[in-house]
Amino acid sequence: MIRKVLGIVREKNMLSLITSLITAFIGLANFMILTRSLDKESFGHWVLFITLVTFIDMLRFGLTDNALIRFASTDDRDKREEYLGASYKIGMFAIAATTILLWGSYAVIMLTGAEIGKGYRLFLAWYPLLSLLNLSWNNSVSYFQARQDFNRVLNIRLFSLIPFIVFLGVNYLYLSLGIDTILVVFLISNLLPSLFVFYKRWDGLSYVAKASKEAVNEMLNFGKYSMGTLVGTSLLKSADTIIIGMSAVLGPIGVALYAIPLKLTDLLSIPLRSFSITAYPKMSLKSNAGDIEGLKKVFYTYSGAVTLLFIPISMACFIFAKQLVLILGGGEYIDSLPLLVTVFRIFVIYSVLLPLDRFTGVALDSINRPRFNFYIGAIVTGKQIGRAHV
Repeated sequence: MIRKVLGIVREKNMLSLITSLITAFIGLANFMILTRSLDKESFGHWVLFITLVTFIDMLRFGLTDNALIRFASTDDRDKREEYLGASYKIGMFAIAATTILLWGSYAVIMLTGAEIGKGYRLFLAWYPLLSLLNLSWNNSVSYFQARQDFNRVLNIRLFSLIPFIVFLGVNYLYLSLGIDTILVVFLISNLLPSLFVFYKRWDGLSYVAKASKEAVNEMLNFGKYSMGTLVGTSLLKSADTIIIGMSAVLGPIGVALYAIPLKLTDLLSIPLRSFSITAYPKMSLKSNAGDIEGLKKVFYTYSGAVTLLFIPISMACFIFAKQLVLILGGGEYIDSLPLLVTVFRIFVIYSVLLPLDRFTGVALDSINRPRFNFYIGAIVTGKQIGRAHV
């Protein structure tokens, strides 16, 4: 089994892991700077905004991302371009639908004078624009994942991350600007990589004319299940944050506190996310070629090896939970340290089960059975949310 662990970290797997590590490191640095730049209430508003953004992005990109990776894993260039164009077309329709819904809701709230938290208000007002700005670069990232071109995936991700973290660093040291300015810079940081991939014709806009009705329907039939699976997974992490944000007692400060152990738990999924990114197109290629035995071999190798990697990582996180919480949150959160450590340790125990769950879902998607993945995810999600909130 040790030989299998060493085998899967070579070549494209290592580049995918490096991409995930760099992305996660920058995201962690962003989080740490924001916890020290904003007071607890403002930081809570920001976390709530990002949580809602992530959840709705799961709806949009869940509809197309896995489908694009699944169907673009082919050597037929015309087919790849057809599916890339179909993905972009579906993305534009999704943006139109969310814009009508969110701006319509925001208009009603403004006209009626209803009171909502600032995090919710920022989301309703700005997400439609953000969804337009991040469509191109997200679509191109999914396409290059299908092609297993992780050099370009890394370059595009860095293009979106570096401008924002540079601004956050300068703002923390010299400017001390508030959440509204931070949001504007966040929007700009999503615009820049989209302009780049549009110039390179990597986003799919130039191939929309090639998107046949059959390709669109095929992606939608696949995507409706993968979207449900991703939304269910996101609900496990975001439902608590959204509910805490609605609480009159906890509010944005409670959101800020809960975000720290949740962010640490996200870090545990870095190797899992990177290896699943490389496993998915490999399994899809085996499935498309009818090589079921080869697909099984990829599944057993990845699920077994990554589980072995997770056990010592989870043990270390459990032991050093106090130190990790302090590093991430800073001194301002030391008064809530016992509670945050306990919550994080509960999440750590749960994380040991993630590799088998993730690669089972990847295998089901790769053999074009996303509905089974969705049914399993829906059952698990329903039980977990019921236990947490009933």
